[in-house]
Amino acid sequence: MSQVCVEKSLIFRSNTPYSTDIISDPDGRDPLFCVQLDDSKLNYFQQPQDIEESDFVEFLEKYGRHSFLAPSQVQPSFSAFYRAGDPILIYFDSSSVLSILRQPVKMGTSGLCVDGNPTGFLDSKSTSCTRIFANLSESCMTDPALDAASYYRDFTVLKVPINDTVMQSMKVNVTAISSPGAPHMKDNTCTNVVSEVIYEIEYSGTSGIQSVSVQFKVSNISGNSRPSLQQHFTVHFWTRTLSHMLPRSGNPGYITGAPLLIANSGAMQHMSILRSESDGSCSQFLRHVVQFGRNMRTGCKISLSPILEGSNCSYMQQKLYKAFWGMNRTEDFAITGSAHSTQAEEWMTILIQNCSVQALNCTSCCMVPVTLEIQILWSKVGLLSNPQAQILGARHFYQCHPLKDCILWQFFLVASTCSKSQFLNMSTVPVTTVVTFTDMTDWPEPPRGQPQMDWKLPFDILFPFKMALNVERSYRDLPCHNQRLRNECIRCWSNIPFITLPLSRAHGKSFAHRSELKHAKRIVVKLGSAVVTRGDECGLALGRLASIVEQVSVLQNQGREMMIVTSGAVAFGKQRLRHEILLSQSVRQALHSGQSQLKDMAIPVLEARACAAAGQSGLMALYEAMFTQYSICAAQILVTNLDFHDEQKRRNLNGTLHELLRMNIVPIINTNDAVVPPPEPNSDLQGVISVKDNDSLAARLAVEMKTDLLIVLSDVEGLFDSPPGSDDAKLIDIFYPGDQQSVTFGTKSRVGMGGMEAKVKAALWALQGGTSVVIANGTHPKISGHVITDIVEGKKVGTFFSEVKPAGPTVEQQAEMARAGGRTLAALQPEQRAEIIYRLADLLTDQREEILLANKKDLEEAENKGRLALPLLKRLSLSTSKLNSLAIGLRQIAASSQDSVGRVIRRTRIAKDLDLEQVTVPIGVLLVIFESRPDCLPQVSALAIASGNGLLLKGGKEAAHSNQILHHLTQEALSIHGVRDAVQLVNTREEVEDLCRLDKLIDLIIPRGSSQLVRNIQKAAKGIPVMGHSEGICHVYVDTDASVEKVTRIIRDSKCEYPAACNALETLLIHRDLLRTPLFDQIIDMLRVEQVKIHAGPKFASYLTFSPSEVKSLRTEYGDLECCIEVVDSVQEAVEHIHKYGSSHTDVIITENEKTAEFFLQHVDSACVFWNASTRFSDGYRFGLGAEVGISTSRIHARGPVGIEGLLTTKWLLRGNNHVVSDFSEHGSMKYLHESLPLPQRNAN
Repeated sequence: MSQVCVEKSLIFRSNTPYSTDIISDPDGRDPLFCVQLDDSKLNYFQQPQDIEESDFVEFLEKYGRHSFLAPSQVQPSFSAFYRAGDPILIYFDSSSVLSILRQPVKMGTSGLCVDGNPTGFLDSKSTSCTRIFANLSESCMTDPALDAASYYRDFTVLKVPINDTVMQSMKVNVTAISSPGAPHMKDNTCTNVVSEVIYEIEYSGTSGIQSVSVQFKVSNISGNSRPSLQQHFTVHFWTRTLSHMLPRSGNPGYITGAPLLIANSGAMQHMSILRSESDGSCSQFLRHVVQFGRNMRTGCKISLSPILEGSNCSYMQQKLYKAFWGMNRTEDFAITGSAHSTQAEEWMTILIQNCSVQALNCTSCCMVPVTLEIQILWSKVGLLSNPQAQILGARHFYQCHPLKDCILWQFFLVASTCSKSQFLNMSTVPVTTVVTFTDMTDWPEPPRGQPQMDWKLPFDILFPFKMALNVERSYRDLPCHNQRLRNECIRCWSNIPFITLPLSRAHGKSFAHRSELKHAKRIVVKLGSAVVTRGDECGLALGRLASIVEQVSVLQNQGREMMIVTSGAVAFGKQRLRHEILLSQSVRQALHSGQSQLKDMAIPVLEARACAAAGQSGLMALYEAMFTQYSICAAQILVTNLDFHDEQKRRNLNGTLHELLRMNIVPIINTNDAVVPPPEPNSDLQGVISVKDNDSLAARLAVEMKTDLLIVLSDVEGLFDSPPGSDDAKLIDIFYPGDQQSVTFGTKSRVGMGGMEAKVKAALWALQGGTSVVIANGTHPKISGHVITDIVEGKKVGTFFSEVKPAGPTVEQQAEMARAGGRTLAALQPEQRAEIIYRLADLLTDQREEILLANKKDLEEAENKGRLALPLLKRLSLSTSKLNSLAIGLRQIAASSQDSVGRVIRRTRIAKDLDLEQVTVPIGVLLVIFESRPDCLPQVSALAIASGNGLLLKGGKEAAHSNQILHHLTQEALSIHGVRDAVQLVNTREEVEDLCRLDKLIDLIIPRGSSQLVRNIQKAAKGIPVMGHSEGICHVYVDTDASVEKVTRIIRDSKCEYPAACNALETLLIHRDLLRTPLFDQIIDMLRVEQVKIHAGPKFASYLTFSPSEVKSLRTEYGDLECCIEVVDSVQEAVEHIHKYGSSHTDVIITENEKTAEFFLQHVDSACVFWNASTRFSDGYRFGLGAEVGISTSRIHARGPVGIEGLLTTKWLLRGNNHVVSDFSEHGSMKYLHESLPLPQRNAN
């Protein structure tokens, strides 16, 4: 019979129901407390009970209590996922023991290890503590804290917190990386002792903990007097992707909080119940998911309408039943959380008790369901030592109330004469859903000596039951009688510190692109003197410094390792010393010379070393006070160049910094300016940079510490190709090694020892060492508050140093090329520009096979990744017919663009021989951003060519292959007249937000995509106008004089021809007098046939007894087969409704009354207003513009579908002959004429 034995067992003896024994120690030490765990009676089986419809109520009454418990009465249960700070759970398979992970911490001034500290989820941190050994030889062989195997063997980490059945799929093994051997004594020394444990835990928002790995560092302990060991423990959580925490079922049984599985005709889904909106109505789309073991209660109001379908009692019941069920009727439920739809034995039929058609004693009443109680009976079944939750039965129990037919058959509430005090109001029906879980577990009395199911140890289950964990498999069946075997048994126990490691990317190569900077783990921030000090150089810029500390704290709390290299000690000390000197002189002169001479005092020149000595303590105190506000500790380190020449000092410095970072402390490093010698010129060693200033210090530390990113903050925006402030100076976005030959450096900043040349030298040295570098402005008031976080997020801030030079030009260079190419394009003859467009049209048809092949690749990638909805896939798709239509549209553009550029639109004779002309000219450089629309590229390119504009195109990555070949064909067409660069496709990793900041290179932004894209671009654009519309809320108003056959055709075309288009109908306005007419019935029937979902406006809903779902907002762009119907009393009210809720896009009136139509056309203030025509005509191609760059709802410049005319502006040409303004003064010789002159004849072709 096997036993497990522990020392110091007093705490256990009165708390365990297991069979126990006391074994005395032959050596006189504390007796062993042993527990017997292998009793065969332990694993008896609990059978599930059979539930029939006849005995369902009996079981419910026997085991159930109230039908619903208030939230305050429900016992707390484990979450389906770890929450931040929750203890991490582990599981010992050999003994079926569930436990909590621990991380040792130090206690008291001695710093001794306390093993009871739990590890919290997402709580990345480092701890250290000391262990002292009274008997090293014994501890070396028996103490599990010294043995690496104790930190990863025989237990698994649970992916999610569960308190029921532990399934294999929920376990994660701990992987040891190069685990050392067991500790052993050799020549009075214990070798292979664990001195550092480093864990890394990968987690996912949808799947919990994914992987756990552990690394070790070992050392030796000499058996001298009172030997001790300093141990370090590090924990770090990381994730590849951030995602929302979604629930999932347990396996094999249900776990508390897992979604309940149901099925209908084999289709599996989660059971859900009604959910209310903010106004109390039942949501049409959102429902609460029923979670196992959690009682729920919801209530909301349902609106009903007999207008769209029949209004008999059976229909009314089915309407409400369907609302309770959801989309499909629930027929079966899963017995366990891992049920498979093909296994019939894993499913049971839900018992349903419906309403009868008629109520008793009321022949004219209809019984409708108003409350659904979902009653679920479940039990724990299986082995006592490892039970699982299983559902035994479920019932849908409806409570019903009567509706009287005199209300039922009326459409309008005003016609009702029924007593509303006795029957339900028909306009809205309040409904309630209740979910109750009843535990029917009825365990038999356990055999003698066996535990009750609710028995729990009052201590951490990681107690010294080493043998129960079966670590030493070879001794599984042997009792621990001799000393050797007993030590092996006891070795199992440990308060294991479950910790993880902050592993960053493999160091050795810098990041190639800005977008990769968000992965930086270890970061050095260098604060230049100009950043830290005030403009008068006497004192610190406190507001700026506080902002920097806040940003560093945010990044530190994200799990990054931050270090600061700071200046400022000299400035802070200068402020203090000047104050002391001024105070001293004022007192002395007041005593001897009187107050009149105070103003004549002179401050002596202060020596920098003395200022540094006086300022270091104050500067550090300021940093500590600021970081304390964010619960972060800071530590100061002062270094000199000599410290880097001494190998021992370098190792000490490296070790100190690593130790601080492990303990989540921000090191603040500065050169010790109080003792630093003057800089030595040309003292750099080969491959090593000498520390002459804080720039070189930051670079040296970055490389020594293998940091991912060095941020150098100064008082300039970054690196310029010539001294900042000069006329031709341009900020360099990305700087590559070797480019310094083309850069001219200016003077140093007002303070500090370095300059831009020193910064570039230090940056290049750090880059060579594998650290990415960004030089940016830390003093600009508009960006200093977020400059550090912006850099880490990958935004275009400052100058980024990279070793990888892109194959193509930068986006700035592309914009300049587009401007130069556009100017050349505008200078061409109209016939030459038209020839380019004709050539592009021919290429679209001639190269259709290559285009469609590239488009096929895009479609396959989008479908495989599943990242596009069906409407977007349709937009992404190209076809032969689409290409043919594109070619036709391009030829229309070419034909209509002969005199677009340079056309004279006004001529005025100002005076004799002084003529003024206003002529059309291109806008300049256009940036067009489009989503999932490769056909947009040739359309926009043709319009830009016809109008002589340079063009930057930024397409969605989902259409990358299609855009690439279409752009290639565009440039091929442009090449026939040498203007290939006029149209550029941005293929770099530029973010849209960064493109919107190029206000000096881009003149107009035109977004083509969703309303959200347009809004985002309008928000991000800084100083660049944006042409477009954020929403397309188009109205169709049906007047009383409308033609029956025109109404249905126009409404069908406006809504159903392409519902995702921005010019599709979204709100249908109907004159009140039409509600009772056959025309209204035809409109409703047509929409129902076309499967258009109807939302009732407030006024329309008020006229109906049973209405469709009331609209949430009258400003909704559905973009699908949905629309809102609202009632108006007149054309005037229709116009007012459009002005209040419309988006000024396209609005239509359907009427045969010309006077009413003209009133509508003149008074509706929208870009497009139509009479008896579909909203879908609002399109550049249909307007005869050939194509459009978009539809503008702006009131400035272009409006409506924007073709060539919308891409032109004007300039004024004045031709004179020695004219001056003074000639037109009161006593001058000339007079203004201001005569209008005839315009030149336009090109007839």
